[in-house]
Amino acid sequence: MFAQLANALPHFRNTNSGQFFLMAGPCVIEGEDMALRIAERIKHITDKLQIPYIFKGSYRKANRSRLDSFTGIGDETALRILQKVGREIGVPTVTDIHETTEAAFAAEYVDVLQIPAFLCRQTDLLIAAAKTGKVVNVKKGQFLSGDAMQFAVDKVRQSGNEHVILTERGNSFGYSDLVVDFRNLPAMQQFGVPVVMDVTHSLQKPNQSSGVTGGQPALIETIAKAAIAVGADGLFIETHPTPATAKSDGANMLPLDQLEGLLTRLTALRQALQDTGSIEALSA
Repeated sequence: MFAQLANALPHFRNTNSGQFFLMAGPCVIEGEDMALRIAERIKHITDKLQIPYIFKGSYRKANRSRLDSFTGIGDETALRILQKVGREIGVPTVTDIHETTEAAFAAEYVDVLQIPAFLCRQTDLLIAAAKTGKVVNVKKGQFLSGDAMQFAVDKVRQSGNEHVILTERGNSFGYSDLVVDFRNLPAMQQFGVPVVMDVTHSLQKPNQSSGVTGGQPALIETIAKAAIAVGADGLFIETHPTPATAKSDGANMLPLDQLEGLLTRLTALRQALQDTGSIEALSA
């Protein structure tokens, strides 16, 4: 499954570490200097640990609780920053799209188009993303089982694009919480696509009375370790130098200075599982 992704992303072709891959970066592009600094730091860490890396950053946040919430610095400005990160740091980039008209526009700047969880059943959006020829990362809706994501994969493939990733980000549980059902990871891997665990969004506590999403960042390592143990192909982690000042999703982000320690422990866990044959058994 990783080879399929490597064929679509030139930066990945010389990577053969056997490790999971990583999608990581700030929730939203806040400015050029910050984006470059975050990407450079993560690239340094992932190169050392031989983790294939995709820089993540939303060019615009369309799904916000309140009207006065930060949405972005301007679409083209943010997309040009993502393009610059890709070129200067030498990594693939991923960003969300929300409407069909955004697919071709964003595809000019990034390598992977991401379909937000709430929009994973939007047929026209999936088709538009597929037709760009870019890798399409579809986040599983909080209202769906892993098995139900077969139809999202089919929509992309039947539109002529075999480069699909599926991402688990928890299921709705009560009114203001999410729970991760780790059965969803092997369920989605049955479709022959790489499956990613969105660690930080799975720890959101949405719909808080303040209108600002909460989170449980203390459990980031717990969720990440469980995902690696189950055999996830990749991890998705939002990170920021100072989450308390982040303009979006700060409540569930990982502080950037904690990322290297976490990834070091996760790569050791992955290697231990490979050494015992557990990864192969889980994906058999």
